[in-house]
Amino acid sequence: MGDLASAIGARTEESAVIAELKAGSEEAYSWLIGEFHQPIYGLIYRIVNDPSDAADTTQDVFLKVFRGMKHFHGESSLKTWIYRIALHEAANRRRWWFRHKAQETPIDPVAAGEYEYSGEERLVDRGESPFEKFAHTEVRAAVDQALQQVPEPYRTALILRDLEEMSYEEISELLAISLGTVKSRITRGRAALRKKLTGYVREVGPELGLAVPADEPAGERQNGASQSSREGSRGGREVEVTQ
Repeated sequence: MGDLASAIGARTEESAVIAELKAGSEEAYSWLIGEFHQPIYGLIYRIVNDPSDAADTTQDVFLKVFRGMKHFHGESSLKTWIYRIALHEAANRRRWWFRHKAQETPIDPVAAGEYEYSGEERLVDRGESPFEKFAHTEVRAAVDQALQQVPEPYRTALILRDLEEMSYEEISELLAISLGTVKSRITRGRAALRKKLTGYVREVGPELGLAVPADEPAGERQNGASQSSREGSRGGREVEVTQ
């Protein structure tokens, strides 16, 4: 009964917020931006992989939210609606990038190995040593780079589950696919990401304190990968790099 009461209370509260947004309340829009701007930017960045494009796309998302609020009738949660707009805009930006921007040569290219994005610096303990901060940054950069090579639709499912920490049910609603399809995409995405990162971990793992995958016979490797996928599907934020 407690969970039901909480759910009813949450829906009532969201309905009140939506009503304020539809009425043009500046306070409600300030709340909306404070609540969703950072997570939406982080989601879009992981898809487009460019800070400037992510910032521009995030701005476009909130413009569409503001203009489209009068057409929002609560068919889904407010969060799902906003994330759906964000995914659509990020996909459009990514397609545009491959068609146009990828042909451009930057004036000041980022040096090889340099990591430009600092949006997650808040996750790093300020008491860490310079080496530890470098290690965190390098690993994040390697994961981001590998993530860009995971094919769609597995990449988006992986981002939503392991980085955005959405539940399977939320992802199912957001992407309009079944729970079984959600779980399948996440499992395949994790396997693809693990494959991309294994070589990197073998190379730098001992130096950065990462667990280095051990060589296994083909049969055991396959069974191990399946077991890792099952364990990983129960969720957490980490992306295991095992074989």
